[in-house]
Amino acid sequence: MADVSLKEAALIVGVVAACYWNSLFCGFVFDDVSAILDNKDLHPSTPLKNLFQNDFWGTPMSEERSHKSYRPLTVLTFRLNYLFSELNAVSYHFLNLVFHVVVCVVFLKVCKLFLDNRSSVVASLLFAVHPIHTEAVTGVVGRAELLSSIFFLAAFLSYTKSKGPDNTIVWTPIAVTVFLVAVATLCKEQGITVVGICCVYEVFIAQGYTLPVLLDTAVQILRGKGSIPFSMLQTLLKLIVLMFSTLLLVVVRVQVIQSQLPVFTRFDNPAAVSPSPARQLTFNYLLPVNAWLLLNPSELCCDWTMGTIPLVESLLDVRNVATLTFFCFLGSLIVFSLRYPGDSSKTVLMALCLIVLPFIPASNLFFPVGFVVAERVLYVPSMGFCILVAHGWKKLSNKSVLRKISWFCLAVVLFTHALKTLHRNWDWESEYTLFMSALKVNKNNAKLWNNVGHALENEKNFERALQFFIQATQVQPDDIGAHMNVGRTYKNLNKTKEAEESYMIAKSLMPQIIPGKKYAARVAPNHLNVYINLANLIRANESRLEEADQLYRQAISMRPDFKQAYISRGELLLKMNKPLKAKEAYLRALELDRTNADLWYNLAIVYIELKDPTEALKNFNQALELNPAHKLALFNSALLMQESGDARLRPEAKQRLLHYVKEEPQDANGYFNLGMLAMDDKKDTEAEAWMKKAIRVIMPVCRIAPNSGSAVKAMFGILQALQQSHPCENRSLLDIHFSRAGASHFAISYTIWANSRHTQWNSKRTSYTVKRLAIEAPLCSLNVKQHDLQISFYLLEGYTPGFQVS
Repeated sequence: MADVSLKEAALIVGVVAACYWNSLFCGFVFDDVSAILDNKDLHPSTPLKNLFQNDFWGTPMSEERSHKSYRPLTVLTFRLNYLFSELNAVSYHFLNLVFHVVVCVVFLKVCKLFLDNRSSVVASLLFAVHPIHTEAVTGVVGRAELLSSIFFLAAFLSYTKSKGPDNTIVWTPIAVTVFLVAVATLCKEQGITVVGICCVYEVFIAQGYTLPVLLDTAVQILRGKGSIPFSMLQTLLKLIVLMFSTLLLVVVRVQVIQSQLPVFTRFDNPAAVSPSPARQLTFNYLLPVNAWLLLNPSELCCDWTMGTIPLVESLLDVRNVATLTFFCFLGSLIVFSLRYPGDSSKTVLMALCLIVLPFIPASNLFFPVGFVVAERVLYVPSMGFCILVAHGWKKLSNKSVLRKISWFCLAVVLFTHALKTLHRNWDWESEYTLFMSALKVNKNNAKLWNNVGHALENEKNFERALQFFIQATQVQPDDIGAHMNVGRTYKNLNKTKEAEESYMIAKSLMPQIIPGKKYAARVAPNHLNVYINLANLIRANESRLEEADQLYRQAISMRPDFKQAYISRGELLLKMNKPLKAKEAYLRALELDRTNADLWYNLAIVYIELKDPTEALKNFNQALELNPAHKLALFNSALLMQESGDARLRPEAKQRLLHYVKEEPQDANGYFNLGMLAMDDKKDTEAEAWMKKAIRVIMPVCRIAPNSGSAVKAMFGILQALQQSHPCENRSLLDIHFSRAGASHFAISYTIWANSRHTQWNSKRTSYTVKRLAIEAPLCSLNVKQHDLQISFYLLEGYTPGFQVS
């Protein structure tokens, strides 16, 4: 086996760097958002065991909404990135680039098993620059392909060393192979397919059998005219070990997903739910589509779902010609590689194995997948394609007549592919650029219109976002998600009537409940959010609270494990002054997810409403145990301790408020309550320092003449103006207190009392927050100094930052 020289490795590193340097300037886009930004498994506070209990996106494998993609080792590398650079996208992209270099170098070593040095370098260079790889290299989630490929190739290289002198078996490389296969599979599922490649290699390369020889031997044995040769018995033994280990991996993998396949809809993969013969014809047509992307990667798209490729519904469809041509070409290569001995047939056979076997998990042959075409799943199959191209180029370049032309064509292909890759990387700079580039290739995919709308929505450009969402509904009128997007955008534009109409359309498109059939298996879980969104919209109208509650209950009846419905209903029940029922809703949600700190926080607020501060504090503590940086729990639990009057709780309350102001340094509520704690402890100097800090954060200083009478008169004017500008929902009480500290300190506080409770929905946290008014809210402080009178004023708005008194 030839080794990779330093010059060859340096050449590959240089070429990859030249093609992918601009990927370092790209951000987190598309699937990166779910896998990186929204994935709590990356955070150091999350136990490492969670990586082996959750899927690639951080969802527990036991949950039905889980994607069932089990790649804990890939997530572990994301976690290492987060440990060193948190969410700095550069480090993630740089590590992807490094892994691509490693794959290219290891692939070069594999190529040298079947090609000469020059052709091996050609295959590796073509693989390094091929534009189809931008999704796997520049998209951060493509790291699953990169890592799996490294161990995939390493496992194969290890297996090639299992044949000893005189055809003996060397077991150590086989054991290493099994281990590396398991590691590759833990990076991405397709890693297990290397076992099939090892089996083909053993039979047709290592042992040198051809298909006619195997058939002749089998016939002789069946007729009783011969016995199985010893070398063939050894081969069978090795194959049995490989297959048994593979079977064990499959069993473990099935146990991990708890024998459940992920739930996909017809929008993800329309052919998967189509009747015959459309299903079979479309799946077969997708094979030449993938092959064409390898041959001509001029039009690449990040998303090929929904209506990107129309169904092939008839035998008379002209696209069947492409399918027939593809199978004829593939069949001829298979016959050539299996029937004839020689190095050329062996090279073609191994190239075909690399193309076909790793693609099987994405082929819909054994189970449906959640996409029509995905460019990143072609990462490993493209290795076989590159070997075929390099082998063909070698045949042409060996002919003197075609030598110059072959070199010229090779140079053109490598140069144009490198330019395309470099240009394609810029598409991944942001979500807007990525999805707009996809729309240039395909305008029949409603998901792309939706995603451009989401990108604009994130930029608060709701008017333009609405145009793309509406276009999505026109491209795919039965797309529930598109109508939900339209409704949400209308709501953001304060067009509640139009929003409700859009939500009602989405609701009407939901599949009807069929008695005896599990509802969740027929609809994407996120589509049930239409009930939540509609209920959240109409409950703004006090007269429609019961109608909103009915929608929440309807969602729960369709999916009893719909956690979000319980959370939203709990908030509504509090608004309806039904704390006991709200408590039941949150307890049910906690049965589904006891690791959600927000749920424990919500339950604590319920206990406050039930006037049970002891239980409230217990739940606040539970929330902080799960998430020590939970800002709302830190702040409200500290206030609860402070209000209890128990001096033993003050040190802990102070520590929590100190933690809170560290998290929220621009929120004066924290400083004010630290001052109140200091006053409770008779620490006037410390209290004054905290109060001054609170005042400096909130309001500019207003200076008036150093006369106490005019100062108090001015203060009355300020307080009256503030009372008018901040009326309470029911009534306000202006209360002025004077306290003497020595001969130079007066404190004037403005206390707002409210008879109602206020709630606010926080969609990002998937929890509600009850915003209670503080008992004593100091508005201003009056400090008499030697030569002037300094008045600072501040309105404290409640238990938690950002509350608006309406």
